[in-house]
Amino acid sequence: MADYPAPHLIEFPKLGVPGIGYISVGENAKDPLPFAVQRVFWTYYTPESIVRGRHAHHRTEQVLIAVAGRIIVTTEMADGDIQLFRLEDPNVGLYVPPCAWHTMQYSHTAVQLALASQPYAEDDYIRDYATFRQQWAPKA
Repeated sequence: MADYPAPHLIEFPKLGVPGIGYISVGENAKDPLPFAVQRVFWTYYTPESIVRGRHAHHRTEQVLIAVAGRIIVTTEMADGDIQLFRLEDPNVGLYVPPCAWHTMQYSHTAVQLALASQPYAEDDYIRDYATFRQQWAPKA
């Protein structure tokens, strides 16, 4: 099993000025992106009462960005370390390693952009919490 960094925030360059607006850039495998992007998807119009995610991955690394609205992301490592992240600035992303169970809750206006290191594969998902804990548990 590979070692991955813990979930953490990544700040993208914020280029521009208030009078004309801003652009942020992430280029494949260059700072601040820690991997080459193989898949991009976005989530929107999610009711505030819905908690999405509820899974981990075997291989896929992700960076999650709230390009609009607010997203509360909770990550949990198999050793029990839980972190809460509030994403609401479009030039800040959250790195989520494959070994992190994660959930997301959205404001009504939230649009989440996800940059993933792998193409979609159902067998990459760990959707059962007990299996996640067993799969990634620290070895004695």
